[in-house]
Amino acid sequence: MVPNGAHSRLPFPSRREDEQTMKPQLQYSILACAVAQAFSLNAHAQEQATQPITEVVVTGARAPNLERAGVGGFGDTPIVDTPASIVAIARTRMQDLSIRSATEALRYDASVGDAYNAVGYAEQFSIRGFALDNNYSYRKDGFAIPGDTQIPLENKERIEVLKGLAGLTAGVATPGGIVNYVTKRPTDAPLRSATVEVSERGALYGTVDLGGRFEDRRFGYRINAAGASLHSYVRGANGERQFVSGAFDWQISPDAKLELDLDYQHKAQITAPGFQLIRNEVLPSGVSSKMLLNDQPWTRPVDTRDTNLGLRFEYRLTDAWRATIAGNKHWFKRDDYTAFPYGCSNEGDGFYPGYCSNGDYDVYDYQSVGERKTPWGVQAMLQGRFATGVFSHKLTLGASYAERHDSFGDYVYDYVGYSNLWHPLDTPHVAADRVTGPVFERRSDQESALFAQDIVTLTPQLTLHGGLRYVQTKRRDYIEPDYVNSKDSFLLPSVALVYALNRDWNVYGAVSHGLQHGGIAPMETSNENQVLEPGRSKQFEIGAKTSYAGVNLSAALFQIRQGLEYTDPNRTVAVTVDGETLQRHPYVRGGRETHRGFELSADGKLLDGLQAGVSLMALNTRQDDTGDAGIDGKRVTDVPNFKSTAWIEYAVPLVAGLKLDANWQYAGKKAFDVENRVFVPDYHVFGLGAAYGLSAGGSRITLRARVDNVFDKFYWRDVTPALGGYLLPGAPRTFRISGQFDF
Repeated sequence: MVPNGAHSRLPFPSRREDEQTMKPQLQYSILACAVAQAFSLNAHAQEQATQPITEVVVTGARAPNLERAGVGGFGDTPIVDTPASIVAIARTRMQDLSIRSATEALRYDASVGDAYNAVGYAEQFSIRGFALDNNYSYRKDGFAIPGDTQIPLENKERIEVLKGLAGLTAGVATPGGIVNYVTKRPTDAPLRSATVEVSERGALYGTVDLGGRFEDRRFGYRINAAGASLHSYVRGANGERQFVSGAFDWQISPDAKLELDLDYQHKAQITAPGFQLIRNEVLPSGVSSKMLLNDQPWTRPVDTRDTNLGLRFEYRLTDAWRATIAGNKHWFKRDDYTAFPYGCSNEGDGFYPGYCSNGDYDVYDYQSVGERKTPWGVQAMLQGRFATGVFSHKLTLGASYAERHDSFGDYVYDYVGYSNLWHPLDTPHVAADRVTGPVFERRSDQESALFAQDIVTLTPQLTLHGGLRYVQTKRRDYIEPDYVNSKDSFLLPSVALVYALNRDWNVYGAVSHGLQHGGIAPMETSNENQVLEPGRSKQFEIGAKTSYAGVNLSAALFQIRQGLEYTDPNRTVAVTVDGETLQRHPYVRGGRETHRGFELSADGKLLDGLQAGVSLMALNTRQDDTGDAGIDGKRVTDVPNFKSTAWIEYAVPLVAGLKLDANWQYAGKKAFDVENRVFVPDYHVFGLGAAYGLSAGGSRITLRARVDNVFDKFYWRDVTPALGGYLLPGAPRTFRISGQFDF
């Protein structure tokens, strides 16, 4: 029961660590075989003494004006020239910072936050204060894929974040923006790389990256494999993960190229639930981020399997025109189990939600087995350059079609006993007859679109970006006892002006419209699992960008407005559940939420051997026009007014190959609920890292060490009012060491 997921789940199962039976042999085999292959390919290399080398790729520095992204338009475009706020996190940067997940990567962008991002479950984010849609806001090479598990990074060249409306380029997506994962492609030169890592509590991770061309150099390949034995900082939230992928291309002719990629991932891990308020009034105290609330003998891991297949064909018609057609198919399956902590029945009339004064909380057996999502999509584009008089044009015309099919059964959610925050108790074992109801297709979406964009150079300094997307959506939902069908169509315009102050500075102003599917009423609401109507959003943004002398700088002022969706705490509706009449709150769209903010980011080379970066966001959020005095004028939940992150890296001149880095993150206080009764405090978190490069036996070796949350600060990193409201603590002090071997 994920808050913004279709058949969401109250995430997180767990079981006693000493009773776990995970079998990590497969990931070790994958790693061992791949490393052995990489070594064997270089066995003939000349033996040489181990010695330090002065230059090792540790920072991923980039040349000015060369950082590109595909989310700012239709095709890779220099970020400095796009009229939108965009960040691209390159593979080299992820290697340098020992980044293994999107959660670790996106914390370096102040505009991105966690949104019910639970250890061992789905990585879920917000951008500019808007929680992303699990079905439409996460993209792989531009195509929507489910964000219901950890999206693998081993076969990704970069992560692109578009902050703001993506109506023109993506169609349906939440107004905060989209996260796009760009797949690695075959390399022209042979690539052989392996990484092994040990982190907190004995977690083991290994990956290999192999690339190059075949003897017939028209054909290229890129192979990635990874395995991990997961031992989270949350004691007992253990698991395993395996991943393998392949990307291939065929240069059919000088004008025609075909690309294919496919990958498979399996992950099984005990998930760590969030905390609730004591008596639904105050933050719990004396708790640890290492606590596993659902530590029960019968808890099982959440098991996910996902497979992806992508295909792309590009044909150059002339020097000025090209055509592309691309498609993507994704298969996702999840067996979801949780010993779910919710409410208090041991004190007075109880608290729902909330824990008892003495720390007691009710435990429910949640099961949802056989969940499936199968999205697929195709897109065709024609792109070219031409002139009309003194104006030059870059034109894109295209069409796209996408479908998504969701299948799941009636979940199990049964009370089985209680436990305690400070004195954990075992609850009775799960009854054998508790099983998920029949699994069948409960929801399907279709999205058809026609789009056009013209980038017109009006003068050498002034460029007009104009675009329009026509979107038609169809949805089919199973609302017992039958299906309900809906159909809508929308026009999503976007217009922007970019003015070049000089060769290195651009300023822009943009107005755009967006579209998002209505939210799905979460568990325990009166209209549970029903979907609200699609909604529009509108954005105004002005900004400035430069890429000069090795430094990239961008700033933006923005306003985004959309309808407010929330569980109304001041309305109750009588519903019948298993013959019992209950009073529940409805999930509604009422009034609007407005997000006004300022973003600033800068990074690059300051001096020889010194690089640094900073990202900050100041954000004012407001709820209005709901007609409820307890909500109107209040802040949007889980959004700090100010957030910042900074990092610095220094190449030690006295020790060739040694680089040191440090990072700092700050987030202001956040509202826990729509009425702003409770706020979680602000926090500072610091981290340190080091890397040392050397050569040995004809190979390059980079050794890295990192410690996060150096001062072991306890803080609430993520809060949500969904499902009664949950608080997720940040990670305590954690360590990791790794070795990267490039042959």
